[in-house]
Amino acid sequence: MEVAMVCTRVNLLLLILSLCSPYKFIQSPMDFGPLNLLPTTTEASSDFGRILFHSPSAVLKPQSPRDISLLLSFLSASSLSKVTVAARGAGHSIHGQAQALDGIVVDMCSLPSQIEFYRGGEGDISYADVSGGAMWIELLEQSLKLGLAPRSWTDYLYITIGGTLSNAGISGQTFKHGPQISNVLQLEVVTGRGETVTCSPTKDAELFNAVLGGLGQFGIITRARILLQEAPLKVKWARAFYDDFGTFTKDQELLVSMPDLVDYVEGFIVLNKQSLHGTSIAFPANMGFNPDFGTKSSPKIYYCIEFAVHDYQHKNTNVDQVVEAISMQMSHMGSHLYSVEVSYFDFLNRVRMEEMSLRSSGLWEVHHPWLNMFVPKAGISDLRDLLMDNISPDNFEGLILIYPLLRDKWGTNTSAVLPDSGSTDQVMYVVGILRSANPEEGCSHDCLQELLRRHRHIADTAGVRLGAKQYLAHHPTPAGWHQHFGPRWERFADRKVRFDPLSILGPGQGIFAKGNKNVVYAS
Repeated sequence: MEVAMVCTRVNLLLLILSLCSPYKFIQSPMDFGPLNLLPTTTEASSDFGRILFHSPSAVLKPQSPRDISLLLSFLSASSLSKVTVAARGAGHSIHGQAQALDGIVVDMCSLPSQIEFYRGGEGDISYADVSGGAMWIELLEQSLKLGLAPRSWTDYLYITIGGTLSNAGISGQTFKHGPQISNVLQLEVVTGRGETVTCSPTKDAELFNAVLGGLGQFGIITRARILLQEAPLKVKWARAFYDDFGTFTKDQELLVSMPDLVDYVEGFIVLNKQSLHGTSIAFPANMGFNPDFGTKSSPKIYYCIEFAVHDYQHKNTNVDQVVEAISMQMSHMGSHLYSVEVSYFDFLNRVRMEEMSLRSSGLWEVHHPWLNMFVPKAGISDLRDLLMDNISPDNFEGLILIYPLLRDKWGTNTSAVLPDSGSTDQVMYVVGILRSANPEEGCSHDCLQELLRRHRHIADTAGVRLGAKQYLAHHPTPAGWHQHFGPRWERFADRKVRFDPLSILGPGQGIFAKGNKNVVYAS
């Protein structure tokens, strides 16, 4: 055993020397003791955003958390190493956050997707222990077989458990149950020091809180214990349309004030026919909403609220009556509320239908210069005006999400950053500019850079004037990150020193970057 460990350490030392060299030695799979390192791949140097392309020197496909621990423990113990490591799940980042230029990318999807369930008795909690590299769609499919499901979701399910927990994980259930990071009971984490730690709110709580929303800076999540609830059989899914922004947000806030009746609330801006059609692919109802969008010089903008009510079909509740009672309190455009009943699985997996439609049209693997922000309630009307000043409704391709969240559903000790409220108001908004830029339709390098510039202007202006904070943040300079964290920066930096003192982890975020200028931009 000792001889094997010595051989492993020698091999890892050779690995470090090769990675620190200006030449790429890893041109074919190499067996460094128990570690199977592969040459870089196109997948490892790209992501959903298709904006930045950072090529690593090697890709690790771990077969167990021990492989990750072995790599990080050796790198953290070597004073020679300048090698960085990024954990990559499904690659749904926008700005290269899961990339590692000239470093090592850990392919988390290589970990076995082990899922173990515990079903509590009456009054007890149920949960699932799941690999950090497993996708949420896998957890949904397996848990539904037991009549259970996680409480909090993301809109898109083909992303990994560890990936969303490293950010927050939000969707229309967040107002009711909080983000996904508020629904975790325990984590297994490999820190930047290579230590494998099982942590929870009561055991190694500092690491537990640091990693949740920690942007991959403190450790790699290799296992998570996710809180479950009874799963409904069906969902009553409704959409209501508005021509006034103030009425739209007032009704959204009404809905999130009724958590005993409403299970999901989102909303979006209807800028043009494309945005109306694109958001209707998964909605299996014939909507008779055909509005006048005005002209290019004088556009008319509309808004849509989505809400849903769970149907357990055994609790003596008539969901049609519940939806009707809710809608009677709303102030949407007359006769423009539409509802449909779908299975719980199909409702949660609704974005997959939109994805398949875009893939069939060749519009999925294009540039996605997305921008997501948390905005204080007091600034949401000004944010809407800022968007309209920087977006042309006639040629916008994509979706703009706007819906409310409640602050008291978020923990205060995690690394997630929310805007300062400046008041006791619990409501804040998430705004997501989810646009596409297709090079085949004329949006090449200059066009993409202009979209990124506009989004940067929106983010900077909203931050200064409205106190908004980016979600899934991207800041081009360390100073931008300092401003992003504000008074939380000192705690964030202290946690980095404690759990990843050599700044090995998460180089793609650029928070504690070692200063590499060889960045390749999309063209």
